[in-house]
Amino acid sequence: MATIAKQLTGGTPPMDPYRRRLIAGAGVAGVAGVLSIIPLASVAATPAQLKTALEMITGGATVTPGRVKLEIAPLVESGFTVPCKVSVASTMKGADRVQAIHILNQKNPQPNIISARLGPRAAKAQFGTRIRLADSQTVMAFAEFSDGSFWSDQVDVVVTLGACVEEAL
Repeated sequence: MATIAKQLTGGTPPMDPYRRRLIAGAGVAGVAGVLSIIPLASVAATPAQLKTALEMITGGATVTPGRVKLEIAPLVESGFTVPCKVSVASTMKGADRVQAIHILNQKNPQPNIISARLGPRAAKAQFGTRIRLADSQTVMAFAEFSDGSFWSDQVDVVVTLGACVEEAL
């Protein structure tokens, strides 16, 4: 039969589609078998990384609770897309102008979620976004004022289905 196919096509006979599926399936099974024996460890930010990130933002300055309002649900079903909003009580004039707003977390692979710089034409110190959370944790928002002061708010969030799950090989 192979010689008839060779004569009709002028070359090698075409590969049987069932044989192709068998070879592809065997390859996938082999890769899955190898990956299942590699030990995987979850990656999360350490308290030292969080402290370093905070020191890089504040330069070691004292952070005072207040003036910042972090709006995030205390219980979220899925950590893949968590809406949050940050607003800061400020006149946005002179020494009371907010220069930046930062959001940090405890247990994601990276402690920095977002840093937003506000220009001199910003009328309000607020923004909203969606973030990912790996696990139940405390989310913190910090406002940096033009007089060098830092103000903050934090919310404890319970996450039932975590996101940001990265595996270290």
